[in-house]
Amino acid sequence: MRFQTTPAFDSDFSRLSGNEKQLFKRSVRLFNDACDRFVETGGSTSWPSSLRVKKVQGAPRVLEMTWSFAGPDGRATWEWSHVEVEGEQHTAVLWRRVGNHSILRDP
Repeated sequence: MRFQTTPAFDSDFSRLSGNEKQLFKRSVRLFNDACDRFVETGGSTSWPSSLRVKKVQGAPRVLEMTWSFAGPDGRATWEWSHVEVEGEQHTAVLWRRVGNHSILRDP
């Protein structure tokens, strides 16, 4: 799955500990596979329960993915996007924020 990041995501990511970065990257592998399946099936597949993908209340088009449940609490917000590669449009993920539950105040 192709992706882009926002400046807020980049800033958030730089503040994560080394362990948090590893946990996030590990979850992104599973997330990317799930995104590919979701797009291929037109949204008829479900997300892996371990990622707890769901809509963020009060933020249209924004979803969250939980990459760690305990020690540390890890979440990332994202939305569907598109990127152009060699003149063709491709579905992509726009990573908006990453960190703990507090990112949901400004997803």
